[in-house]
Amino acid sequence: MTQLSTRRFLQTAAFVAVGLVLAACGKKEQAPAPAPVASAPAPAPAKVYTVGTDAAYAPFESQNEKGEIVGFDIDVVTAIAQKAGIEVKFVNTPWEGIFNALGQGDRDLVVSAVTITEERKGTMDFTAPYFDAAQLIAVKETSKVAKFADLKKLKVGVQTGTTGDEAVSKLLGKTNTNIKRFESTPLALKELEAGGVDAVVADNGVVIHYVANNPGGKFKTVSDAEFVPEQYGIAVKKGNTELLEKLNKGLADIKADGTYDQIFAKYFGAAPAKAAAPASAASK
Repeated sequence: MTQLSTRRFLQTAAFVAVGLVLAACGKKEQAPAPAPVASAPAPAPAKVYTVGTDAAYAPFESQNEKGEIVGFDIDVVTAIAQKAGIEVKFVNTPWEGIFNALGQGDRDLVVSAVTITEERKGTMDFTAPYFDAAQLIAVKETSKVAKFADLKKLKVGVQTGTTGDEAVSKLLGKTNTNIKRFESTPLALKELEAGGVDAVVADNGVVIHYVANNPGGKFKTVSDAEFVPEQYGIAVKKGNTELLEKLNKGLADIKADGTYDQIFAKYFGAAPAKAAAPASAASK
């Protein structure tokens, strides 16, 4: 009996040992965990170029009822940016400080009916011209003004620092108290409507747009060959040739494919006339 029990014990122990060996043989050796793959660095966000514009100069730049900046200049630069493959953001910037903001780097470019002049080219760079302009006189319908020289003894409204300001300053004298300076051309024209000034001198596109949209003001316009033709350009910080080249390429492209003509017709009713000769006078 004892021998039988011993034999069974030995048999059981043998079976257990074999099972352990088989289990050990059947266990797979785990491979080491793969090293983590280094993720590629995230691409740098595309630069968004900040565009300064004085949004009180319809139809070139103004704010709609939603507060959005709209206008001819805005559409032109937007189209140029698409062709140039760059992103732009428009920021309403008062005219009085717009060039300082450009020079200090707070704005990457300025589009605001800015005339290309030799004086301005000394402190900033310009694209090729994108708009031909001239000064225009606005008076009341009953006014006897027929030419620029007729303003010598009158009170004349202008926007500070513009061509109108420069031209009237030459005619009347820079410190003449009959020159009434305003922050914007529409404010000067409102003063004309109210009888505070006898005339306003400003860029033709702005004057024509205001007169057409304010029939109650009973205005008329007077042109004068004495006013030198002017051309608008997009301004960039002096020496920023990389951005300037992109803008010039985009401008050439929208003129070549008809986009510019479509934008022009949207705001002025017809395709632009043949370009005028470059001017030496200042504009807005």
